[in-house]
Order: sequence, then structure tokens, then C-alpha cells
Amino acid sequence: MSYRGGERGRGRGAGGPPAGRGSPEFRGGFRGRGGDGRGGGGFRGGDRGGFRGGGGGRGGPREQGGIFAPGPAKIDARLSDNSELALVASFKNIKLNRDDLPLRPDFGTKGRPVNLRANFFPVKIPKRPLYEYEVKISPTARTAMRRVRRRIFQLAEQSRDWAQKGLQGNVAHDHSSKLISAKKLDQPLTIKVPYFDEDEDGPKAGGPEYVLTIEYSRDIDTHGLLSYLEGQPQYRDYDILPVISALNVVLSSHPNRSGGSGVMVGRNRFFFPSESAPTNLGGGLEAWKGFYSSVRPTYNQLMVNVNVCTTAFYTPGNLARAMIDFQNFSFGARANAFAKGVRVKTLHLGYKKTVKGLASFNSRQHSFDSEEFGRVTVETYFKRSQNVFPQYKITLNQPDLPLVNVGGMKANYLPAELCEILPNQPFRGKLTDEHTASMITYAAKPPNINANSIVGRGLDELGFRQGAAPLGAFGISIGTEMAVVPGRILSPPGIKYGSGTPQVDDRASWNLRNVRFAKGASLSHWAVLLIKDGNDRDEFRSRADPELLQTMKGFVDMCRTSGMTADNAPPVVVQCDLPRKDRADPTRAQAITEIRATLRSLKAKPTLVLVLLSNGDKHVYSGIKHLCDSYLDLATVCVHSSKIRKEKGQLQYFANVALKVNMKLGGVNHALDPANMAWLMQMPTMLIGIDVTHPGPGSVKGTPSIAAVVASVDTSFAQYPASLEIQETKKEMVTNLAKMVWERLTLFQKKNKGVLPQRVLVYRDGVSEGQFAIVVDEELPAIKKAFSKFDTAKAPYRPKLSIIICGKRHHTRFYPTEERNADHNGNPKAGTVVDRGVTAVYHFDFFLQAHGGLQGTTRPTHYYVVHDEIGFKADDLQTLTNSVSYMFARATKAVSLVSPAYYADLACERGRCYLHKLLQGLGSSGGSTQSGTHAEEQVFHEATQLWHNGVSGTSLKDTMFYL
Repeated sequence: MSYRGGERGRGRGAGGPPAGRGSPEFRGGFRGRGGDGRGGGGFRGGDRGGFRGGGGGRGGPREQGGIFAPGPAKIDARLSDNSELALVASFKNIKLNRDDLPLRPDFGTKGRPVNLRANFFPVKIPKRPLYEYEVKISPTARTAMRRVRRRIFQLAEQSRDWAQKGLQGNVAHDHSSKLISAKKLDQPLTIKVPYFDEDEDGPKAGGPEYVLTIEYSRDIDTHGLLSYLEGQPQYRDYDILPVISALNVVLSSHPNRSGGSGVMVGRNRFFFPSESAPTNLGGGLEAWKGFYSSVRPTYNQLMVNVNVCTTAFYTPGNLARAMIDFQNFSFGARANAFAKGVRVKTLHLGYKKTVKGLASFNSRQHSFDSEEFGRVTVETYFKRSQNVFPQYKITLNQPDLPLVNVGGMKANYLPAELCEILPNQPFRGKLTDEHTASMITYAAKPPNINANSIVGRGLDELGFRQGAAPLGAFGISIGTEMAVVPGRILSPPGIKYGSGTPQVDDRASWNLRNVRFAKGASLSHWAVLLIKDGNDRDEFRSRADPELLQTMKGFVDMCRTSGMTADNAPPVVVQCDLPRKDRADPTRAQAITEIRATLRSLKAKPTLVLVLLSNGDKHVYSGIKHLCDSYLDLATVCVHSSKIRKEKGQLQYFANVALKVNMKLGGVNHALDPANMAWLMQMPTMLIGIDVTHPGPGSVKGTPSIAAVVASVDTSFAQYPASLEIQETKKEMVTNLAKMVWERLTLFQKKNKGVLPQRVLVYRDGVSEGQFAIVVDEELPAIKKAFSKFDTAKAPYRPKLSIIICGKRHHTRFYPTEERNADHNGNPKAGTVVDRGVTAVYHFDFFLQAHGGLQGTTRPTHYYVVHDEIGFKADDLQTLTNSVSYMFARATKAVSLVSPAYYADLACERGRCYLHKLLQGLGSSGGSTQSGTHAEEQVFHEATQLWHNGVSGTSLKDTMFYL
């Protein structure tokens, strides 16, 4: 019988809610690391893994995948004349300072050559300078609001002064403080703006007036950028950021124009109601499609990277109805998280306001002094008003809903049912898990669909095809053909098991038929926890259910078949009946208390508990992991009752669970064959993964970030125990890195008879390009400090250290030009690597798609070398990274992110379980509305208590508890 192990994609596999990472194609409720960021719990996301579900919207037809623009495709001329090879060869003559980023040593040659289209378009810029100006608005009252600033600029553009003073058609601006001009502007330059809102007919006498003062900042030279793109040695350290930033302002001028239909969300992402009809996500939200655009430097050509993106918007309509829908859409969803920040129009008076938050009282409870009726409740006021103000004609239908505060410094409370949500507003809060699932389905499109959208509607909406104003004034033009770059398809490594040799297919996947784990662990003295949560259809009947006992026997048989040893005695089975869901207990703390009591009733501490979950309740899952990891020092593997008892695919599911159980008990699932392990085995080597995850929308303000450092400890490079720490909120660099690396080296030394690694290769996840230098300035010295702790009187300890940053929060996509080089969906084949054409001009980087795509458009990982004492050549590092992507223990397939970095990501995810309450916006010290240093200190103190010293028990701390 054939069955596949491992989960598909980057979820939690056999148990627990999904933990995919946010993708640049889809943002909402994630870190936006990333995210690309991550799944449930309201963190970044958004960096990685990518949400790649099926095709069309909810229940819609799935679009057919295929090759985008099939047929012969000629590689860009700049890449086919060998000039790039000569440039890289010349780098050998450049002397680097100690902390400089390594230069590209060469280009990779291994693998089968392929031509790929990339979603990059050539940008032609003039050789004359651009002029940057700073815009100051006075008075500053209300200008902190983005909406007000945009309106001020819109009115300024409509003024006579704007045209008379030479700005019309010659400038681009960010609606805030930066203005770029194609020509020198007269100085001093001021523009008066009598202010009025869009729904007003014109400025009122004595109304507000703003003055824009436009002050010259600097000339922005384009010659330096062009020399940088050519790779001239003296321009290696040239700061291209000012000119790239200025060009991004110019290129975003059309889609971000005043009065245009585009809505800019974040940086460089533009959404258009005309792109396609929004898809209803339910719960008061809808999904919009849009386009991302960003100027990128590449060898001998400036490019603009254009990609599709998706985000959630509010569905226009009645606020009260939407709040109820949102709250009912998912258990634990809070109406305040939905309503805060939304712009509304009041039905009775017609004015527009922003909701600051919800009150803790409703229309029946809140009373105020009115001129007409004296002291009355809000509900009574509107009842009586029908006689005094006939135009009101209002009877409140939902007086029990909390009032909404639409005031400024002074509170102004209104019934939500008298507020209409205005159109075109992005939702900036945290998506519920149900919304996330709908977004995944909506956002995932095959590569040909996305690429056609980019070259069609995308170039039109962004104004690139038609050269929309003000591009012409700046002498800027943009090509409409995607770049064609060379790539290669690397061969998969051989996979080694204890017995049996699986065959890797062209999707970088294999099955477990006739193989046994490389090292089988012992499953003894284990227990089963049956969770009962009112889901009779999926749950086992009771702990004595014969089907349960038979299922556990089948699972143990699979463990033995896979090479593990297991007790003949059946496991102890305990049952926990959870209290019913209660909105007063949104994180289900009462349920966890019951589970704790049940586990404590066990006579002897088991080596591992198999938890049979009733459903995918993230609160229960997080609570169990927090309880067992931080308090009970108890290894757990969570599975869904509905999946483990289902006969269809049961053997596969057993195998998936066995993969996790074997690793958590110290086993080794698989390794690489000797040929692919050769480099790793040359000398003692340690692979390290580092990641940091941040609190996202909806979290209590001041919730800490979580840092993880995982490191290999064995010669199979299978076991990666972890150090986990909380640190300052939203700080990307790891605060206690020296201590954490020291812990990893200490364990390595203990497991290897006193031997320390001679080489340390770090895969650092989730650092943006702008922070590469900070990794070198801060994290590199911290790692070296950890090394120095092992100095002896005989010699200092200085292993060779290389640091590679892994990024998935980018918008680079590749499209095969021929069917033979594509998978079934039109994506690149597994093992596709690109290091020319859309990579760094000087530095050592490459894009690698190690995994096989399932659906949607696959995204490669961007690997960027920021420190290299090991002295890698391109082929060596690319093939090693590809091979290590096959070593992820929880799956029988290559994964999209190199295994050590992926493990660090999973460890961070586990840490989020411990701070689950705060990440849901539920703090004991007042919640997310508090601000200020003292409030944040209180939150950190609460987080420290929840963290409970992390995973410090002797049973778990040196294991892969987070897997």
C-alpha cells in the first residue's frame, strides 16, 4: 500500500489549526513580515509559505493553470553578452572591509538550463537630475490624519497657484511630506488651501485654511544609479535609496492620484474597484484585488517589479449589521476590533466620522443631558425625537448593541445602527481564521492567470502602458514585456532511510512505502487525551469506545512498521469533557483548566500524550500547548478525531503523525544519501535557524516579539532543539542572541562528546533588505560573542561562520516559457534556481524554489549572503540549500524554506501559543486601548508571567517540542 507522509504546504500538519504564513499576494491580520505574516494569532505574516489554495472565489469555478505566453523567449540582451560574467570576475580584485557584504563569487552552473519570464519590466530614466522637496503643512491641526492630508493635497492641486507656480504635470508627491519635481521650482514656494470636505460645496467663510510650504531638499542624481547598475567598482557602496525612493513616488503618482479610483494600502500596493468585482468574505468584509509596484535595481537595467495582491476591505452598509455579522462569524471575534478606525456616515445628520472604538454601555444604559428632554437615555431620546424632529423618524431596533464613539478629544456616542460604513476602506485589523481561509481561496490563482492580469489590467491601472502623467515630464518610460532571465533546475538529492530508498518525483515528493525511519524512537508509557467539545459527529464516543482502541492499535502498528519500537501494553486513555463555549471566556481558559485537571489525574507522567482534538479550535490548541510545554513539561502531539478515525486515507494520516512522534521522542526520520551529505560531513558543522515573530493587528499594545534559535546537534542534521525568548515589541534583531547561540553550542558539545562545530552556517529568516546591515552590525558580533564563551587557555574558539538571510516577503515570480520546464499548473519545477537578471548587482544572492507547487502561483525563497567565512561558491551554496530543504522531518517532500529557518519559524509559532491571550487583544492591564511606557511595561510583565520561563523542563527543553 502506498501512502504519503507529511503535510501539504506549511500548516501544522496532523493537528492544530493551520499556521501558514501571510503572503505578499494576500495581507490582512498578519505580521506582514511577515508575512509574507504568519498564520492564526494575529502576527505578521505575513512573509512566507504563501497562501496557495484553489482557484476562483468562494465556490466559483477554478481557473485553469498553464504556461504564460508560451513559445520561444529570448533572454534579455544584457544577460547574453557575457558582460555579467566579466563583471563578477572583476570582483576578485576588490578588497573588502571586515563587515562589508560579500561580493558574488561566481554564477551557478549546475542543473538543467531554462528560460524564465520574471514579473519585472524595464524602466528607462533620464540622465538628468530629479529634484526633491519637503512639504510642510501649517497649521498642523488634524494633519496627522491621512485622510485630511490627502484632501489638502487634492485641494492644492485644484488651486490656481498649483498651475501658476509650475507644479501642474511636473511633480509627484506622496500626499504627505515628500514631493519630487522634474524641474527646479521657484523658492520660496507656498500654496494656500482653503479647506472643505468632499461632501461640502466649498470653503466656508472663516473656515480652516492650510498653507503648504514646499522647501527644496536636494538634487537627486540619476548618473550614480546608472553607474551602480553597470557594476562599476567605485559605486559598490553608492547609496541608491534616495533615487529609488524618488522614482517610486513618481511611479505611484498615477495609481495614487487625487480623485483617482485607486486605494493605496501600505507601501506600493494599489487596489482598484474596477479590477474585478469584490468577493464577499462574510462577516462584514470583502476581498479586493490590486497590484504591487516597486522599482528594483538589476544588472544593467532599472526594473519595476509588478505583482498581483489581495486584501480585505469593509463591505459598505449598516455598521450595526456588520458588527453583528463579524462577531457571529467566528467564536472570540470582537466587534471593537472590527469597528475601530472605520469611517461612517450618520443616517440622521449626514455627517462623516471615524469610529474611535466601542463604549462599554448601550443605548438603554447611557443617559445624557439634552436641551429638549433633559436627562434621557439614548434610546428614549430617539423615541421622543420623532415628535420634535420629524426628519429623524428613528426607532432603534438594536438598543442592546454597544454605542460607538465617533468623537475626537471629547467622546461622542452614537448607536451603531445610525451609521453607514463608507465605501473603499481597507480593513486594517486582524482577520478571523474563517476570513483567512476565504482569502486563501480567493487569492490563489494559477501563474498564467496572475501573469495575464499583471501585463493586462496591471500595467493599465498603474499607468505604465500609456505613460500616464507625470511620467512623460520626468522622461521616464516603462516597457510592457516581462524580463526573460536564465535559470536552472537542480537535481533532487538522494533520500536515505534506515531501510528502503524512496524515489523523489518531479514535485520534490516521495512516499513512505517499504521504508523505515533512519533511527526509530521508542514509544512507551504514553497516554491518549480524548477531548469532548460537543462535536458528536466527529468525536469518539468515549474513552472506552472500541473504535478508539482499534484506531490506537492501528496507529501503533504504523509506528512499528515505520521502524519505531512500541510497548505491547495499550496507552492510558483519559477523557476531558470541556465546558461549553462562553463569550465571557473568549480564550476558553475554563476548558484549559479542565484539561489540566484531567492530565494531572494520570498516575504516572507519560513520555508523550496524543491529544484527540474535537475540532480546530485555536484557543484549545494554544492552551494545551502552553499548559503542556511551559507548566507540565509534557510532550504532546495533537490530532483531529475526525481525521484519525476516517478510514479513507487513515494509513497516510497515521504515517504523518508517526513522523512527528518519532522526532519528538528523539528519533531521525530520514537523512540525505552519502553523496549529498559529503559537504556536511567534511568536518563538524552546525546549521542554525533564526527567526523573530511580532505581534500583529488586534494584539494588546506592547505585546512582546518572540525570538527563536534552533540548531542541529547530530551528524544526521535531523534534531534541532530550540531556544525561545520574548523581547521588546516589534524588534526584529534578536536581543539575547549571544545567550541563545551559547545554549545551542553547549548542547551540541554535550551531544558530540565535547566536540564543537568547526563551521556554523546560519539561515536567518524574515529580515527585510533595509535591515541586512543591522544583522551584520548587531547579530554577527552577538554570535561571535557566544563563540568566545568557549575560548580555552590553549586557543580561542573561532569556527568559520556564514550567515544567509532567507526572504519570502518579496514579489518576485517566475514563469516557465516552455511546458517541459513547468509543472502541471504552469509553475516552475521544483529545484528551479535563478541568480542572474533580477538579482543583486554586486552581492551574493539567488532565488530558489526547492518545493513543488500544488495550486496557485508558487513563490521562490530569496537567499542573500551577508557574511561568509566558509567561502561558498554559488553552486556549493545553491545545491546545499536545495538539499537541506529536503531534510524537513515533518514531511516527505522538499519545503519552500530551508529546513533550519523553517524550524525556527515553527518554534516562533509555538511561542505565540504561550502569549495567545495577549495576541487576541485580551490583556489584564486594560487591553489594546492603553498606551504609554507604563502601560507597555505592564503588558510586558503580564507576558513574562504567561511565558512562565518558556520551555525549561528537563523532558522537553532539549527536544523538538515545537514540531
